[in-house]
Amino acid sequence: MPLSNGQEPLVVATFSRRMALQLASGEKVSARVKGRRLRPVCGDRVEAEPIVNEPEWLITGLLPRTNELCRPSTRGKAEVLAANLSLLAVVTAEQPAPDWFIVDRYLCAAELMGVSAAVIFNKTDLAQPGTGARDALQDYERIGYQTVLCSARSGSNLDALQIILAKQTAIIVGQSGVGKSSLINRLAENADLPTTAVSEGSGEGRHTTVNSVMLALPNGGAVIDSPGVRDYAPSTDNVVDVIRGFREIAKFGADCKFSDCRHLREPDCAVKAAIEAGQISARRYESYKRLLALTKKLTEKKY
Repeated sequence: MPLSNGQEPLVVATFSRRMALQLASGEKVSARVKGRRLRPVCGDRVEAEPIVNEPEWLITGLLPRTNELCRPSTRGKAEVLAANLSLLAVVTAEQPAPDWFIVDRYLCAAELMGVSAAVIFNKTDLAQPGTGARDALQDYERIGYQTVLCSARSGSNLDALQIILAKQTAIIVGQSGVGKSSLINRLAENADLPTTAVSEGSGEGRHTTVNSVMLALPNGGAVIDSPGVRDYAPSTDNVVDVIRGFREIAKFGADCKFSDCRHLREPDCAVKAAIEAGQISARRYESYKRLLALTKKLTEKKY
């Protein structure tokens, strides 16, 4: 999908209340937002007009979104991080230590958005995946997610990642320090995103991407770089959302005795039987239970 395939301006970078727009002609202009209610994000198509006697444009409205990548805000409402995506790529690495529960939550968000998703293991030049990482990647492959082992530094297997991103409007997400910006610098046209090493003291990544930015890919697609995280949760409102977000649990859950089974302690639960038979990863099931508990907590806080 090209960066601009319509007449409406496209948001390609966000700087708090300042934006960068790409016009249908391909020209990029600076813009600001009218009022405080409008909250454009990368990927948005907007209504905008040039400001008389000024170099900037004014964003006056948002066009309908096909989907939204969200997370709960501190006020209990959904905060939109990006819009109109077709692919979500979750990056992890041996350093900092992979948090597979964060990966699962991003994959849950992709399921709820109705977009494709992939799991990328970066920094293979530093260390091949440990046993736990290999098991996790195999679990994702078994349930239908694409996985890629690669290295932004050496360039190893980046062609496989390019194939996944081809003609997509993608967002690269994951923990701080896993090399998201380094990957984009190798893949995108005219990219020069800041990067940094993992903190030796904490073993965690430092945040380097302050604002979201969309960059063109040589194959005609586009990729959004996003700030690294130390935690993430999708904006889920109920048990049904969480079940939908774990595709293997939704699949086996269709055979449960009770249609409203939460797959916790209910009798004749097909999901529990599948776990015991090794058809569902016990770690993924633990991730499901954690997100279910978090959703309940956030829902109670909201009301």
